[in-house]
Amino acid sequence: EPPFVLGYDAAGVVAKVGPGVKDLKEGDEVYYTPEIFGNPHGTYAEYTPVPAGIVAKKPRNLSFAEAAAIPLAGGTAWEAVVRRLAARPGETVLVMGGAGGVGSFAVQFAKAAGAYVIATASAENLPMLKELGADLALDYRGPWQEEVLKATEGQGVDAALETAGENLVERVIPVVRPFGRIATILPPQGNLSGLYTKNQTLYGVFLTRERKRLLEMRPLFERGLAKPLIAEVLSFSLENLRKAHARMDSGHGRGKIVLTLQA
Repeated sequence: EPPFVLGYDAAGVVAKVGPGVKDLKEGDEVYYTPEIFGNPHGTYAEYTPVPAGIVAKKPRNLSFAEAAAIPLAGGTAWEAVVRRLAARPGETVLVMGGAGGVGSFAVQFAKAAGAYVIATASAENLPMLKELGADLALDYRGPWQEEVLKATEGQGVDAALETAGENLVERVIPVVRPFGRIATILPPQGNLSGLYTKNQTLYGVFLTRERKRLLEMRPLFERGLAKPLIAEVLSFSLENLRKAHARMDSGHGRGKIVLTLQA
């Protein structure tokens, strides 16, 4: 409830550190995500008080705008693909909603892990999925289930991440092999009985604040194995805030919208 400040991603410069902070100093270039719910100190601000334990130095090769596009969506994808699904070389990983904020990172992380990556998106975004590293890009409006089973010779994928809709887990279960793994960033609905008959594991993924995750992700960006997908960079103003949220609410966005504060 109000009053609170919106904003769940940030990159910037440390202005001051409190007593006892040893691993960060004034002038360090950092990135982080704050507490998602119940936090009055969102990132739509010039200065934000932040616990040192959730802040990490940003990737050295990225601008502040690029780094600010990573923490929430990238962290969610990392938690799902690397920690929960534990994607490995030689496995096949399905990413539902590969053109979205979380999905675009998930495609890159799964590819970096050595997996064969299948991803879904709208037809106009399929070329972008290939650019991100997807081995097979499928139109979610088409017979994607049949195509996934065809690509896996009827066996199903080893792991799948669902980012696009609450009822999609029900449709993903048939294309995941027995004893396979599924992760979702939304509360699953529908008939999930196939999880039991196929001995599959379902993980719910909700991001928590954590420096370690930011440190784990950073080398992939510094080595050029992953990059944030940015739709637009806007100067920070109330007008541009309204514009950014209207575009997000439209459901047709591709990539992150970044707001920058002018010095």
